[in-house]
Amino acid sequence: MSGTTLFEKIWNDHAVLTTEDGYTLLYIGRHLAHDGSGHAFGFLEKRGLKVRRPELTFATPDHGVPTTSHRLEDITDPVQRRAVETLTKNAANHNVTLFDLGDSRQGIVHVVGPEQGITLPGLVMVCGDSHTSTHGALGALAFGIGASDVFHVLATQTTWQRKPDAMRVTVEGKRPFGVTAKDIILSIIAEIGANGAARHVVEYAGEAIRALTVEERLTVCNMSIEAGARAGIVAPDETTFAYLEGRPFAPKGKDWEKALDQWRALPSDPDATFGREVTMDASTFAPMLTWGTSPEDALPITGTVPDPDAESNPERRMALRATLDYIGLKPGTKLEDVPVDRVFIGSCTNSRIEDLRAAAAVARQGKAKVPAMISPGSTLVKLQAEKEGLDDVFRKAGFEWRESGCSMCVGMNGDLVAAGERCASTSNRNFPGRQGKGARTHLMSPAMAAAAALTGRFTDVRTFAEKG
Repeated sequence: MSGTTLFEKIWNDHAVLTTEDGYTLLYIGRHLAHDGSGHAFGFLEKRGLKVRRPELTFATPDHGVPTTSHRLEDITDPVQRRAVETLTKNAANHNVTLFDLGDSRQGIVHVVGPEQGITLPGLVMVCGDSHTSTHGALGALAFGIGASDVFHVLATQTTWQRKPDAMRVTVEGKRPFGVTAKDIILSIIAEIGANGAARHVVEYAGEAIRALTVEERLTVCNMSIEAGARAGIVAPDETTFAYLEGRPFAPKGKDWEKALDQWRALPSDPDATFGREVTMDASTFAPMLTWGTSPEDALPITGTVPDPDAESNPERRMALRATLDYIGLKPGTKLEDVPVDRVFIGSCTNSRIEDLRAAAAVARQGKAKVPAMISPGSTLVKLQAEKEGLDDVFRKAGFEWRESGCSMCVGMNGDLVAAGERCASTSNRNFPGRQGKGARTHLMSPAMAAAAALTGRFTDVRTFAEKG
């Protein structure tokens, strides 16, 4: 009998019961809510129910909040304003912890969870947002759920799920100079495809993954969903424990020592088997960006736009032509020759303090030639950046310094890219219309986005880093 994977250990520890048709009722260790959770609370109240374990649900408004101001009265869209007001009311009615507008702990829910120590190894965590996979960076099994599932979790602290298969992506070797966590995950998705991890929980392993900071691991796990995975996860280690110690909601004293003993037993057994294995060599990686309308459409910055006529599969050839038509690029164009219209640095993928430091290191070397906007992942990240003087660096370089929120990743708050404009973005999705109707989104790291702002075109960030 083979050993047990990290994912299976957490799953088994939270399984309440399994039915004959293969569904398992899982106990939920932490539930995160945001301003899109109103329908689920509404279902609860229509049934006359209360939140089953209010101390395990944490809420913060993020999707619809403005980045020009955090005053409720400045939310001009009545739908988004009502959503934020409803979250405040629901949190008060059900005794749920809320990091509201005006609270320094407010921010994007996937930034706030790790920042506050709410995200812990060995937990099953859920949220009504697909990028809940982010929290796997700390060794939690974390995945997004729909509104009806959110209602079920609020009412019972459990959810019904069909067990995914285990997959391991091992990234060996050392990443070259200039290669970031965003480049690692874009390289992985380009290799396995946008559905390459479908029906799996992906464990990231190997020398290059172990060398990442927790904030870098959060970036990798965040985009697991873009490879079709149910969740992404990294085994907790001393890097994880050092990040968590002293966080407000992390265990303290004897509870901390007890937790460490439990967390150190979580990593996959040496003889554990995975349904699928992929191994990559980080030493071959380069700074990446997407050229098309899927996260799998990623190439090194030194690459050129693909030619549909070189594609032998007729369906793939037709799809490539449609992609290039939407994105407005010609086959054979060098990526470094493509101009950009604006830059966005933010989102739950790349809005943490390490992301802002990396962008600032480039921004301090010049002046933005196109509009560029920074939206920190949380108010605490914003305050830390201002303490370090990063806001001054960005302002002097001509970047806009905004408040925290999901912002231009999805544009629900009104931060949008105009039709036909090309945006260098640190977010996670480049689907048609994601940042606005007709918007053309290209995914890249914060340093690459900052470099694009200074030159007005896609740029190999290593040319700036070498000057630093």
